[in-house]
Amino acid sequence: MTQTDSIDPIDYAETLIYIVDDEAPLRAAISSLLRSVGMRVGAYASVAEFLAGERADVTSCLLLDVRLEGVSGLDFQADLRRDGVALPIIFMTGHGDIPMSVRAMKAGAIDFLAKPFRDQELLDAIDAALRADRARRQRDGALRELTARYDSLTPREREIMALAARGLMNKQIAGEVGTSEITVKIHRGNAMRKMQAKTFADLVRMAEALGLA
Repeated sequence: MTQTDSIDPIDYAETLIYIVDDEAPLRAAISSLLRSVGMRVGAYASVAEFLAGERADVTSCLLLDVRLEGVSGLDFQADLRRDGVALPIIFMTGHGDIPMSVRAMKAGAIDFLAKPFRDQELLDAIDAALRADRARRQRDGALRELTARYDSLTPREREIMALAARGLMNKQIAGEVGTSEITVKIHRGNAMRKMQAKTFADLVRMAEALGLA
């Protein structure tokens, strides 16, 4: 497959593509295509089968048929979104129309492919979906690390970090929390060290990422 970004290519061997479609020949054809370019595949005939399986903690995406027995693809997309499952979705349909595709895209779908689609069209959509999921996983990992550092702060260090990030000077913070300016400087320095902030601007950005400012 031609990579859309040769500078930072996706390692397909480290990803997993889920297929949920009730047409067995189509599942087999797509699975064969994806495996031919080095992708790992999990294929399911229904949403229930997919939910019964285990999800690997790797960069992934979901190829989802719009019209399925039981839960429709669009309804399943809504269920995943409600449950906070951030799995990029590429919809496939032989019955697609404009309102349906608009609904899917507004709800965060990566693409909406009308059957029959070209192999390269599908592969390009998957590449985009995997890049989106990789970026999301990197952001989530960075936030988890940042949260762990924040959890290492004392209650006073957290308080002073939040006030400093809102733009208060040391003297103002001292008056706010009822301590001396030198004590504020010590706590602020400790917070920067524990948060691994090289500059005060770094600390402010971290506070914003944590929702403190």
